[in-house]
Amino acid sequence: MKIQGREVWTLSERLGGGGFGQVFRAVSDDGQLAAAKLVPKAPGAQRELLFEQLSDVPNVVPIIDTAETVDAWVLVMPLAERSLADEMDQRGLPPLDQALVVLIEIANALAALEGNVVHRDLKPQNVLLLEGRWCLADFGIARYAEASTAPDTRKFAMSMPYAAPERWRGERATAAADVYSLGVMAHEVLAGALPFSGPSDHEFREQHLHADPPSLQGATTRLTALIEECLFKAPQSRPTPTNLLARLAKAGDVSRLPGASSLAAANQAAVARAGEAAAGQSRQRTEQERRAELATAAHAQLKAISAELLDVLTTEAPAAAVTHMPARGWKATLEAAAIGLSQPAAQPQPDWGGWQAPAIDVISHATISIVFSPDRFGYEGRSHSLWYCDAKQEGEYGWFETAFMHTPLTRRQANGQDPFALLPSEASAKALWSGMAEYQVAWPFTRLVVGELEELVDRWLGWFAAATQGALHRPSTMAEQQPVGSWRR
Repeated sequence: MKIQGREVWTLSERLGGGGFGQVFRAVSDDGQLAAAKLVPKAPGAQRELLFEQLSDVPNVVPIIDTAETVDAWVLVMPLAERSLADEMDQRGLPPLDQALVVLIEIANALAALEGNVVHRDLKPQNVLLLEGRWCLADFGIARYAEASTAPDTRKFAMSMPYAAPERWRGERATAAADVYSLGVMAHEVLAGALPFSGPSDHEFREQHLHADPPSLQGATTRLTALIEECLFKAPQSRPTPTNLLARLAKAGDVSRLPGASSLAAANQAAVARAGEAAAGQSRQRTEQERRAELATAAHAQLKAISAELLDVLTTEAPAAAVTHMPARGWKATLEAAAIGLSQPAAQPQPDWGGWQAPAIDVISHATISIVFSPDRFGYEGRSHSLWYCDAKQEGEYGWFETAFMHTPLTRRQANGQDPFALLPSEASAKALWSGMAEYQVAWPFTRLVVGELEELVDRWLGWFAAATQGALHRPSTMAEQQPVGSWRR
C-alpha cells in the first residue's frame, strides 16, 4: 500500500496497534525507514487532535510526514529501536539507575506537555527508544488540556492496567491522570509486576478505585515515596509533572542524616497507605468525598514526616523520654524541655469565623512545638502550624509549615510562645488577610516533602537542643524570615 504525503511511502508489515489506530512499517521512495500510524476517520479523530505540532517537544516521537487515505489520517514517525514493553520482555528489569533514566525521560515529556496536552494512554508499549532516548508516542486518544470532554473525545478509551481512578469514573482527565499512569509504569519497571493485575474489566476498575498498591521493594526511600504519591487516588494530591521531574532527578540519592537509614521501611509503609478508596461509584465526586481522599493522603504523608523526625531525635538523643499519645501524637522530653508533633486533624470545611476567608484551601492541620518552663521574661517556647493545603498553587496540595505572631501595633504583652501555631480559624484568617489585624504570619509557608526534610529536622532538633540547655530565647526579630508572598491571596 502506498500513501502520498510530502514523500511517497510504501507500507508493509503491521508493527502494532495503539489505543486508536494501527502502525505499519513504512519506507520512502528514497529508502528512508519509518513507522506509519493509520488513525481511522472516526469520531474523536479530528485532524486538530492528531498533535502534529508536538514534534519539537523533548522526548516525544516527532511526526516527520502526514497524509490521509479515504478512511484514515496517516502520521509518519521515525522507526524506533524498540518499546519499553519489548525492553522488559527481552532484557528483563533494568537496574535502578537505568530505570531512573527511563522515568526521568518520560517525566521530561510530561513536564513539557503540562498545561497543553494530556496523553491519556501512557503504557510501556507507547514509550519508544529513539536515538538513545526514551520518548512518548501514540497520542491517538490524547486531547488538549483545555478541550471539553465530549463523547467524541474518546474519554472512555483507555488501557485498563494503567488508567487513573478518574478515568474509570468518566471524569475529565488532566495531567494528573498521566502522572498516575507513569506511577503504574514505574512500579512495573522496578517491581516486575503491575500494582493492580485485574484481570477483568470489573476487577481493574475496583482495584484502581479502591485498592492500595503493594509496597514497592528495592528502590530508594525517596523514589518509593514519590511513586506511591503518583498512585494516590485523589488527583490533586499527586505531584505535578514539573514537580515529578524535579524530584525524580534526586530520587536515586540514598544519602541521609545519621541514623535515618532505618526509616526506609517505615516511610515506605506509611506512604503506601495513602491510596485510600474513592467513595462510591458515582462519576461526580462530592466535595466531602474529595476532601476525605485528600485527608487520607495528608495523614500518610505526615506519618512519614513524623517518623523521620522522631527517628533522628531518638538516634541522637536516646535518653529522651518519648511518649506516644493515642489520637494526640507524640512528645519527647529531655531535661526540662519537650518537643512534640500532634496527630493531623481533618478540616471538613475551614471555619474562618466572620472574617474574609483566605484563598488557600486547608484539608488537615497539625502542630509542632517546643515547650519548657517560662523564663524570667515569661517565654516558654514556640510552636508552628502544619497545614495540608494548596498554599502556593490552587489545587496542588501538600504539607506546609508556617507560624504566627501578634501584630506589634496591638501592643499586646509578649508572653507564652513566640511564634505560635494557629488552627484554620478567624485568627489565622486575620493573619492571612491583605489588610492589618491583630495577627500576622511570622514564618513563610514552606513545603515539606517526604525524603527532603533535612532542613526541617536539623532546625527543630537544634531548637530542642537549645531548649534543654535553657538557651532557647524569644526571637530577636519577628517575623524571623520574610513571609510575604509565600502564600497565594
